[in-house]
This record gives sequence, C-alpha cells and structure tokens, in this order.
Amino acid sequence: MNKTKYIIALLLLLAAHTTYAQYTIKAVVKDKETGARMPGVIGADTHGHGNASNDSGVVIITGLPEGADTFYFTFVGYDTTSLAITIPDNGKIHEVTLNANESELEEAVVVSSTRTNDRIENSPTKVEVLGLEEMTEENTIKPANIVGILGDVSGVQLQQSSPVSGNTNVRIQGLNGQYTQILRDGMPLYEGFSGGFGVLQIPPLDLRQIELIKGSSSTLYGGGAIAGLINLISKRPKEEQEAVFTVNATTLKEQDVNAYLAKRNAHFGYTFFAGYTHQDAVDVNGDGLSDVPNLSTFTIHPRLFWYPDDKTTLIVGYSGTFEQRYGGDMQVLNDHADSLHQYYEKDNTQRHTGELILERTLPKLGKLTVKGSASSFNRDIETNTDDIKGNEVNYYGEVSLFIPQKASSLVVGVNVTGDNFTKLPGTDSLALGNFTNSTIGAFAQYSWHITTNTTLEGGLRGDHTNSYGDFILPRLTFFHRFNDTWATRAGVGLGYKTPNPLEPQIIDYPTQDIQPLPANIKAEKSTGYNLEGNFKKDLGNGADLFVNHAFFFTQINNPVIATQLANGQVFFTNAGSVVNTMGFDTYVKLTIKKIELYVGYTYTDAERKYLAQNQFMPLTPRNRFAFTAARAFGKNWRVGLEGSYIGTQYRDGDSNTPAYYLTALMIERKLGKVFTLVVNGENLFDYRQTKYEQIYTGPITDPTFKPLWGPVEGRVINFSLRITPKFGSKKEKDND
Repeated sequence: MNKTKYIIALLLLLAAHTTYAQYTIKAVVKDKETGARMPGVIGADTHGHGNASNDSGVVIITGLPEGADTFYFTFVGYDTTSLAITIPDNGKIHEVTLNANESELEEAVVVSSTRTNDRIENSPTKVEVLGLEEMTEENTIKPANIVGILGDVSGVQLQQSSPVSGNTNVRIQGLNGQYTQILRDGMPLYEGFSGGFGVLQIPPLDLRQIELIKGSSSTLYGGGAIAGLINLISKRPKEEQEAVFTVNATTLKEQDVNAYLAKRNAHFGYTFFAGYTHQDAVDVNGDGLSDVPNLSTFTIHPRLFWYPDDKTTLIVGYSGTFEQRYGGDMQVLNDHADSLHQYYEKDNTQRHTGELILERTLPKLGKLTVKGSASSFNRDIETNTDDIKGNEVNYYGEVSLFIPQKASSLVVGVNVTGDNFTKLPGTDSLALGNFTNSTIGAFAQYSWHITTNTTLEGGLRGDHTNSYGDFILPRLTFFHRFNDTWATRAGVGLGYKTPNPLEPQIIDYPTQDIQPLPANIKAEKSTGYNLEGNFKKDLGNGADLFVNHAFFFTQINNPVIATQLANGQVFFTNAGSVVNTMGFDTYVKLTIKKIELYVGYTYTDAERKYLAQNQFMPLTPRNRFAFTAARAFGKNWRVGLEGSYIGTQYRDGDSNTPAYYLTALMIERKLGKVFTLVVNGENLFDYRQTKYEQIYTGPITDPTFKPLWGPVEGRVINFSLRITPKFGSKKEKDND
C-alpha cells in the first residue's frame, strides 16, 4: 500500500503544473460557413501556451508575456487559422472563424477515449470509430442494440452464450468477453452481475459514436481493458432543435419504437431518448425450444445541460432500462406446460443509472473534468427449478485535468470504482454470498509531439484494490508519419483483472451452480504488444484508399478459469500457466465517388498454455473475413451489401465446427427531407447452427445446451421508417 501511496502522490504532483500568468486572451471560435460555435478547437501561441475551446466555443489562454505574438487555431477537418495579437489586449474578446477543408473533413474524427483531442489518424493509440452516420444507419437496421454494428468490425467477435436468454458478450483479439471493458462517456459499465445483457440494452440512436481500442488500454480507465475497450459516446445538444423517430418491424416478430430529441440555448440544453422493443418467442428450427426469447424492453435516457458561463458545462443524467426475457420450452411459454414440458428461464431486470459530469476551463492550466456515475442493477432469474434474485451497485468517480501545450499535452487524474453484489431475500439456492470489489487509482499520460509527424506517448497508472493488492501499469506508444502515404504505430502496456465469479462467460453457467472464489485466488496480469502500418493514397477523381495492417500479442498470467463438475457446480481457479493470443488484423477502405468499400481479415492464434494438449481457445475462429459495400444512387437511394466468413472453431474435446458464410443486404429510400424507408435482410442464406446439429442434449424436461458457435435465429428481414422533422433556419433548410 505504501508504494501505491507514493505513486499516487507523485502523479498528483504532476497536476500542480502551473505557469506564471502575466496576461490572458479570450477568443470565440466559430465555423465560417454556419456561424456555429466550435468546441474542442486547440489554440496556441508560438511559445507553447495553449488551451482547448469549451462547449461554448470559447478558448482562454493564460500565462502570456507582453508583446506581439501569433496564435494558431486548429481543429480536425478545418484549415488552421492564425491571429496576430498584441498583448495586453485590454480584455478584448477575439472572434476566430475556421474554414472546413472538404478534402479532409470525411476522415476528420476527434476521439474522446484518448482525452487529448487527437485527430484519429494521428493518434499514437489506434482508435477505430463508428461515427454518427453508422449510428443513424444501425438505428434503422437493428434499433434495439449495437450488437450488429460491433460484429462488423474486424478483430471483434460477438459471442452469443445462451439460446434461451439470448445473452451476448464482446470478444476482442481472441480473448473472452470479461477482458473487454465497456464504457459510457468514459465511465465503466456492465461489470460482474450487471454485465448480463450489457450490449443488448444499448440503442444506437442514443449515441454519437462508438470508439474501439484493441489491445491493452489500462492507463486511463483501469486494468480491466486487457483485450481492449469500447467507449460509447452519448450525443450532446446542438443549437438547432433535433428530433428523430424510428419505427421498425421484422419477420422474426420484433417491433421497435425509438425517439430522440435535443436542443440547447445560451445557458441550458437537453437530450432525451426513449425506446421500446417487443419480441415474441420464436422456435426457428422446430425442436420445441425457443431460439429467440420473448422480450419486452423499455429504455429512457434524459440528460440536462447547464452552461453557467463560457468556461463551464454541467451535465446531469439518468438512464433506466426495464426488461423481461422469457425463453425455454415453447409449450411452457404458451401456457401449455405439462409433466414433460416444464423447462423455462425468465429474466426480469431493472437498471437505474445516474450520472454527473462537470467540465471547467481553468486559468493557467487547461480543462478540468469531474464525473461520476452510480448504477443499481436488479436481476430476478426464475427457472422451473430455482429463483435467484440479486442486486449489484456499481459506482465510478473521477477527477482529471487535461493540460494542452503547443507541442505536448498532459492528462492526470484520480478515480475510484467498485461494485457491491447482494443476494436478495428468497434466494436460498445461491451458493455465492455478498461480496464487494473496490479500486482507487491515479494516472498520468504525457503526449510529446516531437515533430509534426512524430508523437511519443507514455502513461503510468497505480491502483490499490481492496482484495488483491497494488498494481503499477506503465504504457508506451509511438506514432510516426513518414509522408502523406505511410505511417506506423507501436505500443506496449500492462493490465490486470480482478476475479469476479459473476463475470459473463462464453457459456452461460446457471447462477445457482457458481461457487464462491477460493481464498488463495490471484488477480490476472497481462502484457500486450501491438505494431501496425498505415497506407493512405488519394487516387484522384474522388477516390481514395486506406490500408491498415496490425500485429498483436497478449499474454495473460494467472488466468482465472472455470471448471464445471459432473454435478453442475462451477469453480474458478488460477491456471498453472499462461494464455497467449496473437495474430494480425488487416482492413482496407476504398472510396470511389459514391461507392464505399470495406474489407477486413483477422487471423487469430489463441492458446491456453496451461493445458497439456488441445491448447486452442474454444469458439475462436482462426480465420475471419468481412466486407461491406455501399453505393448511393442520386440523392434518394442507397444500397448496401455485406458479408462475412467465419472459419473453423474448436470446441473443448478437440471437435471442430464447420466454417460458414453470412450475407446481408440493405436498401434505403429517402422520401423527401423528412422520411427515410429502409428494408434490410440479415443472414439471407439462412445459415443456422441448428441445421448442422441439435444444440441441446438430454430430455426436453431438463435440456443441456451446447456452446453456440453460429447463429440460431436464421434469416431476418426488417422494415424501418425514420422520421427527422426539420426545425432549422430557412437558410439551413435551403442547404439540406
């Protein structure tokens, strides 16, 4: 503990970085074409004094010497604007306008996960972003959740763990789902018991973008991001009124209704999302058991924004999800149970989350962020033999400071995170008792822009956990752009994962069979490496090409493994050796005028070295290929085609699965400026695991399900109508 105290104290000293302030300037940054104020613009002088503009587009730069100087204002996708100012300027508020660079704007994406306002293609940390366009499209294809869009990313595998409940977890680079950290606006979500149905309850309409980092990412957000992290970025209000409504129906008996509203003025703003999904239980293969459960979900997410001055933004929000899943024997689900047909599983869940975010521009320093969230998750798992009720409270709090300079930036902070699991009354068959996990940590990340084309970034994190001791996590990344065509990245970082018996696995073990953790169990520790090269080429005539090829290697020491005995009891222990996953991930993006093409291939070699033989990681395809192609026809039509190849997967016991292909087709038609109609078909050739084998063994009274390696729901066609009323000014409407 003493060592961690010293590390935390050292990191906090970095936050005391100050500059003797003589003079201050203030500028308002706006888009030259629209006049809209622009947050996130970096302003800096020739001596390295700088800051970023806040949500009101105001940038304040302090610590300036007397005399004439030139200030540069930069933002991704815009031409840099310079402004000559003689200091002191007698408190004048300068107006700066930035001109959009159309040739760069499409690739100009600012990422939040790195906290440095880096342009995505120049960030030393590789971040893949699914932006607002993708969120809008997914809202009309799969409006209930983000499972489909994540599954289209190379190197990411969506693993369904139960045909009865439909639960799914996210796997990156061949590692199990518990090694992927899921964040909402930089705050961890869905840990432990509350991880059930995590990504299945996140509607895309409520998101601005999704940011993915593959590989160790522990410095800023905690040791659990061993395989990588997924940061879900919520929308923020704009000055013009926004409204989007979507209705959707599918051939798999699903109906969705979603609504999003947002608006801000000088001092207040709001966003509001509400959505409802109903899914009837369907037995696709006719074996008498549901392949998709009966489902009813209601989600609500209001947020209030307060801008008391041009330096401050305060956000208060609440998110509630209320859901019932009911799967099992179709006769039971249809109220025709008898002595033979008895099996069912019913999940009733409620998730309540409160959030608070304060962003403040500080004189002499930079941007201060204080944020926190608290979530209460209740789950009642009722089966024909048991009734398990539990509650988990997750909490997170953070104070961080971003200090931008012309040639460098520094991020420092402290945070606390934890979860408390409580067994609720009436749960007598649960072997687990109540338990608590908590962590306090401090972090620092320094980004040094050695030249315009070269960045070196170092990070250090120190954590103290309540049960597993102290952890020191260094991380180092490097980026270099050789020219306009070639660039490279490299990085290495450490991570750790504290054991939690209720973390979702690739197989849904019955909760009542999970045994308490042994007293001598250790935390898992990891080391991750990555190396990649980028190729970007403007082919002329509106065509451009981007190629990324990345190698990865991760080793996990003291891996925590589950063992299920013949009587069904599940025990967790540390294995005697390591888990290694290595491979490469390649994707190509090609744009030719109105045609967009994406092709990705991932090779993964994941092994459990603690086994004497059959060391392969189960249910992990060694070869995975995916492509998407889209073409616009005029202003009103758009067609998209996507396909994927999933190679052979091994199962415990040395049996393997067949490779298979999936294909989808989407047609979009705009009906004027308000209505958009979408018809989308998934799994058009109706590939199902149940066509290859029966997915359960034993009697239908008490079935035992095999691990899922392929889809079970088959072909699905959906029809969506998106309604986007226009509330802007006459000029904005004319430019639509």
